[in-house]
Amino acid sequence: MTIHWCGTGLSSVPGLRRLIEGGHQVTVWNRTVDKAREAVGDICPDIRAYSLEALTAALQPGDIAVSMLPADQHVAIATACLGAGAHFVSSSYIAPEMRALDQGFREAGLVSFNEIGLDPGIDHMMAHDLVARYRASPAYHADNILSFTSYCGGVPKIANPFRYKFSWAPLGVLKALRSPSRSLRNFSELRVQRPWDAITTYDAPLPQPETFEVYPNRDSYPFLQDYRFDADWKVRDFVRGTIRLNGWAEAWAPVFREIETLEGPAGDARLAEMAAEFVRDNSYAPGEPDRVVLFVTLKAEHDGQPVFHETWAMDAWGDARGTAMARLVSVPVSLGIESILNREVPAGVHPAPHDPRLIARWMDKIGTLAQYMARIDHLA
Repeated sequence: MTIHWCGTGLSSVPGLRRLIEGGHQVTVWNRTVDKAREAVGDICPDIRAYSLEALTAALQPGDIAVSMLPADQHVAIATACLGAGAHFVSSSYIAPEMRALDQGFREAGLVSFNEIGLDPGIDHMMAHDLVARYRASPAYHADNILSFTSYCGGVPKIANPFRYKFSWAPLGVLKALRSPSRSLRNFSELRVQRPWDAITTYDAPLPQPETFEVYPNRDSYPFLQDYRFDADWKVRDFVRGTIRLNGWAEAWAPVFREIETLEGPAGDARLAEMAAEFVRDNSYAPGEPDRVVLFVTLKAEHDGQPVFHETWAMDAWGDARGTAMARLVSVPVSLGIESILNREVPAGVHPAPHDPRLIARWMDKIGTLAQYMARIDHLA
């Protein structure tokens, strides 16, 4: 059995090295072989030039293909896995085209394991844990009013004038700004065409309290079901969103104005130009620490009084082990691969695990990747 790890970009290396150093048989695929050799050539002799055709030819029954490539390439690799009798893993959201492969993976007894990075990934497991704790608590009651928020983001540890530095693909950051969102606010659906139309402040429960800017991201509604909220629960707020340093909205105002004018192929070309400019001017210097913050909160109120209120809080930054973003995306991916090898994941297309035993084990490991991680009981 071989693990075929595709892509050695900004968020890949710590989890990849963990698998190789753990004794797993790993073949590394990258478009630029020299870059892969720089990343893992000291411990991995099997590094190959990536193409879908070459990967497909190499896949054997029982293998695992890991795509750390752009999200639009995942489905093609997963389809190749189905044809070869291999499993598939990615840290990305499950696209409708990936979801459509569920029956094929189930019938073949194979796993497509996705959404097991940072966001999505660690945030999912924190949410599952809080919902399970609420269900098991004395505070649980059908008449409670619930509020849920989940905010995650990569930000500079040392603030710069732009209030942001790029720890993952800059074009992906900019494309996300063109995406509408849907969330639940005060019992009503909130639809927003552009993130900057819904920026609010967030007071983070850190050892040193800090205020951030947050905005809703993508469509939060499907996660009501995924996080196992009962259909008859009374939910006031349900928001999955992105977190940024205070002052980000003001620093990015010129970017927002230009993005609003971009349309069609010409707009996409300009977006790529902007990405290149930003990565040139706002990348991390060698050894400069990045930072990742993540806060997932579930609150229940009864007759206007809070009866359950807990938050998973995480603050991590780059250190001698590398960037926080790379650790927190790729190490959970490596844990997912090991869970497939241990036959702990059922056949089919799945997001991050609901299984409390897996969550507990994974979270113990993830806690070692952050400088601060705690589950806070605000009512204690």
